Amino acid sequence: MKQDDVRKQAFAIPLTSPSYPPGPYRFFNREYFTITYKTDRDALEKVVPEPLAFTDDALVKYEFIRMPDSTGFGDYTESGQIIPVTYKGEPGVYVHSMYLNDESPIAGGREIWGFPKKLAEPSLKRDSDTLVGVLRYGTLPVAVATMGYKHKTLDTEAVRKSFLVPNYTVKIIPDADCSPRICELVRFHLEDLVVKGAWSGPAALELFRHALAPVAQLPVREVVSAAHVMTDLTLGLGEVVHDYLKH
Repeated sequence: MKQDDVRKQAFAIPLTSPSYPPGPYRFFNREYFTITYKTDRDALEKVVPEPLAFTDDALVKYEFIRMPDSTGFGDYTESGQIIPVTYKGEPGVYVHSMYLNDESPIAGGREIWGFPKKLAEPSLKRDSDTLVGVLRYGTLPVAVATMGYKHKTLDTEAVRKSFLVPNYTVKIIPDADCSPRICELVRFHLEDLVVKGAWSGPAALELFRHALAPVAQLPVREVVSAAHVMTDLTLGLGEVVHDYLKH
């Protein structure tokens, strides 16, 4: 293969058979189960990177996301934590942890946006009158969330607007000597968002300590709210807003 051919063909690893196609990526019937809870301020200080700042109420959103039909990535489930933040005074959310069960979106998410994705076994299902999310790392449960199934209908337009705030990740790509080649704050948005339904109900969340899936490092002090949302959306591509290697 000639050098020009390498440059023309290079998109993702492996060179001759990337794990995912180029974006953008559209998700149909994407299902969210999100529990918003209060945690400890000192715990957030250890994980939220400058120039982002967490909010005064010290909130975390624990999410289970079921994605049965996504272009390029297929059928998979995801779980993790996002943190309400501000960037230069503008509200947004910082993606702190993500665990999922499909290699293609793990590779694509890490390489394109810098999503903090790791391989695990999340699930989201109905258990009689209860919506249940469970995250297992290996055989051990590390997060269990429950909510009364569709107890209260939410305002879909208000929910849609809440999804449109900017999202932030820290994208890290190492050099061949293991020093950081890329270390950037990336911003992206959810686009062409359609909220098909949104509900709430009584909810509970338990997080369990695990050395390699440390979701319990942001402990649950009080459950504030819960939401179950059905959507179609496009995952927008990102832009670099801060380069840690230059500042």
